[in-house]
Formats: sequence, structure tokens, C-alpha cells
Amino acid sequence: MKKLDIIYEDKNILVVNKPSKMLTISDGTEAKTLYEMAREYVKKKHKSNKIFIVHRLDKDTSGVILFAKTEEIKKKLQEHWNELASREYIAILEGNLKENKGIIKNYLLEDRTHKVYVSKDKKGDFAETHYEVINRTNKNTVVKVSIKTGKKNQIRVAFASLNHPIIGDKKYGSMTNPIKRLGLHAHKLAITIDNKHFEWIAKLPSGFTQYCKKG
Repeated sequence: MKKLDIIYEDKNILVVNKPSKMLTISDGTEAKTLYEMAREYVKKKHKSNKIFIVHRLDKDTSGVILFAKTEEIKKKLQEHWNELASREYIAILEGNLKENKGIIKNYLLEDRTHKVYVSKDKKGDFAETHYEVINRTNKNTVVKVSIKTGKKNQIRVAFASLNHPIIGDKKYGSMTNPIKRLGLHAHKLAITIDNKHFEWIAKLPSGFTQYCKKG
């Protein structure tokens, strides 16, 4: 079993760096999830300790995840998550993205196979994705991404809609997988709660660093 990669902890919250290829919470097919690891960790300290899901990352996405240690904190964060939380991702795209920065606005629907797609007639959930190019290579574009809405597969669908899917994302049209995983990492999470500001960074996974180096 992998060891929990803890970024920050206090009496109210636990912040960890989620590895790729691990579910945040069980979908009924896999028992070993990040939630289970976090639960085991807090219960080792005291058997009455609890942990609560606040938000999720896709199975193949790595990076910063926050858990609440009390139901009160969980409720406070979940009810106002998009207002309280600022999230920044690093994504490695296929091809040469034309613009250096932009905003992608989509309406998203989900089909019977749980694949998310862009609605043609503004039906579904509105998703707003901001991006800025931070590096370019011969075959790829590396972007810093911030989201104003937290919809399922939002970032992956946004760049697939521009015909520049994230590397390793076969589900949304990627044809290459040079780092043997999805090229999406939740790099930074910032929240303000009870007049306190927090900011956490999950270091870049090893496969990402070569794409983020200039020159």
C-alpha cells in the first residue's frame, strides 16, 4: 500500500497529494481509495477520528485534495466550494495550441457510458475553464488551468473541444501517452475559511517536469 503523501494537517482539515490511478472515493469496483487511506490514517491516531470528502479528482488526475475532519467544516466548505476555493492545474496537451491564453465556456452533458460531452444547444451544466500557456515543445503545449466551476471531467472535455486533448486521455481523443498516465495535475489549491487564507502546492510528478522546463 502506498503511503499517504500529506501536504498539510490541522485539527479541522487534512490536505494530501493524490497519486494518479487512484480513486478519490469508491465507485464500487475498487476498495483501496484515497478516502480509505485518509480514514485509516486519522483512525490510527484515535479510533473515534473521522474524515469527510469535500471534493474529488478524477482517478487518473494527481494533485491536491482536501479532506475535512468534522462534519461542520465539510458542510461549510462544500456549500460554498466554488466561492471559497481557487484551483490551479497543470495540463500537457497534444499539439500546438494557437492562443497563449483564453477562456473556454461549455455546457456539459453526460451519456449512458458516463462520458461527458459538449452540448450543442446550451443544455446541461455550464463550465468555465481559464488557461494560460506556460511552455511549448515540438509536439505539446503545457498550460496552467484554473476553473470557475467544478464539473465532472471539465478540463479534459474543454481541451478536447479545442482538438487538443490532454496526453494520455484516450477517453477524450488523445492518441499519445508519453508519460504513461493522464497529463493532468492539480498543482495548487487555495481556500479562505473563517478569515484564514491557506494555499497548498502539490509538487509536479516526475513525468511532468521535462515538459515544464523552458528551452
